[in-house]
Amino acid sequence: MQAIDYVSRKGAALGRPTAINLSFGNNYGGHDGESLLEQFIDQIAGIGRTAICVGTGNEAAAATHTGGLLKTGQTEDVYFSISPYETNLCLQLWKQYVDDISISLITPTGIRVGPLVTKNKTVKVSAEDMELIIFYGEPSPYSMSQEIFIDFINRSYYLQPGLWSVHLEAQNIIDGKYDIWMPGSISLNSMSRFYYPDGDTTLTIPSTARKVISVGAYNHHNNNYATFSGRGPTRLNQSIKPDLAAPGVDIMSTAAGGGYDRVTGTSFATPFVTGAAALLMEWGIVKGNDPYLYGEKLKACLLKGARRRGQQHYPDSQWGWGRLCLEDSFP
Repeated sequence: MQAIDYVSRKGAALGRPTAINLSFGNNYGGHDGESLLEQFIDQIAGIGRTAICVGTGNEAAAATHTGGLLKTGQTEDVYFSISPYETNLCLQLWKQYVDDISISLITPTGIRVGPLVTKNKTVKVSAEDMELIIFYGEPSPYSMSQEIFIDFINRSYYLQPGLWSVHLEAQNIIDGKYDIWMPGSISLNSMSRFYYPDGDTTLTIPSTARKVISVGAYNHHNNNYATFSGRGPTRLNQSIKPDLAAPGVDIMSTAAGGGYDRVTGTSFATPFVTGAAALLMEWGIVKGNDPYLYGEKLKACLLKGARRRGQQHYPDSQWGWGRLCLEDSFP
């Protein structure tokens, strides 16, 4: 946040347009654009003449997200596994605060923990030689949603591996939609996953911020969308993200320690769009062709110029408005 603030304000002080690349994201938050980080970025986007480009992450095929829709009186079990040799894990359940849902945990040996009492903000219980800490969030001045955070704390060195489940009992339901996320897959062993994952709404934060240019990845060798690339829509408001896609598979780039290497991920797709934004602002602002070619106008030009294929419906939750094309994006 400090870095984004500094760069934006420095660009404004120098009277220069600024393109900011954020090849960064995580799963901690409501994935709805309402986190403090995302709201901060949306505000910063209005300072000076800026373009902020953010990768949508690599979680679509990682089985770190699931969700569903509950009705009053309904029960549902959400199955997930904890890998052998996993040292830590947490789950985030996001729902509307107006919904009342009772939560229990079923351990690999069939022990039921709960129902967990919601009148206390924090609940600590023991299970399978572990301690579970459950935090019940409240709505904030910026969000009507509720987060229920479940932290698995090992008492030895590793968590109890095996098949777990979150047992949900819908008590008083108005909306009914819920989503659950694990941490990003890069921090987990491969067998820690949901058994019935949902690849939608796997955008990492802050790519769900409204005023950023959110970038997915595709394979430029065959023009197919990358299966790992984070997909929309956003939670709750169902906004279309990503905004567009750029090459993100087998990209030749500089390597740590010198030389070059081939890399894959939305972190490497995003710089294509950031560079395109910088070139557009150079043409428009620096060279005097369009002094207002920044912010939402710049995004609109990139979306209009994005290339679309066949009879596919656009925008969608994978491609957004299409593939990056700088040539067709000049107004």
